[in-house]
Amino acid sequence: RPYYAEGSKTLAFETVEQLGWRTPDQVVVPMASGSLLTKIWKGLHEMKHVGLIDEVRTKINGAQAEGCSPIATAFKAGRDFFKPVKPKTIAKSLAIGNPADGYYALKATAESRGAMDMVTDDEVVEGIQLLAQTEGIFAETAGGVTIGVLKKLAKQGIIGKKDVTVAYITGNGLKTQEAVIDAVGRPTRIQPSLVAFEKTFQLRKTDGENP
Repeated sequence: RPYYAEGSKTLAFETVEQLGWRTPDQVVVPMASGSLLTKIWKGLHEMKHVGLIDEVRTKINGAQAEGCSPIATAFKAGRDFFKPVKPKTIAKSLAIGNPADGYYALKATAESRGAMDMVTDDEVVEGIQLLAQTEGIFAETAGGVTIGVLKKLAKQGIIGKKDVTVAYITGNGLKTQEAVIDAVGRPTRIQPSLVAFEKTFQLRKTDGENP
């Protein structure tokens, strides 16, 4: 566990490096145990401590699925403690009802003047679709949670249009295909040949479907 926790800081290190040695204005982090969020916050401050950046001006925002949102629920209620819950969500990788680092996630978000929110399972799927359509990235359900909450915070004005914002997508969608199969339909299977591809493409074109 310590190796996972400390290793998570590399997400913060890479963010700072790829932004030209500065911190983003906002980040949105999916929360299960809450550890990833706290270590991104810790990693940003370590970059300052060693002199690689001048300041940390990042607001840390946490994202959870509504069916398992003990940390976000506590934040929205103004509490510095959470109540354990029984998970019920398609976002299985975030389904930790009694998060070990929940208190520290609340503390880090408060210190950074960030926010937390949650999304329904339908909004998780919508987030996955939105990311795929706009960025060509197929994320697992945790990514759908991140994008869904990012969308909510933007609509609420908590994240501004000009804010440099990083959304952490932490898993590949091939891991959770069952979560979106009913929303996107099943793929058409064809033989591995150009003739089969052209035949399928022409049929779809005839039917008036987009290729």
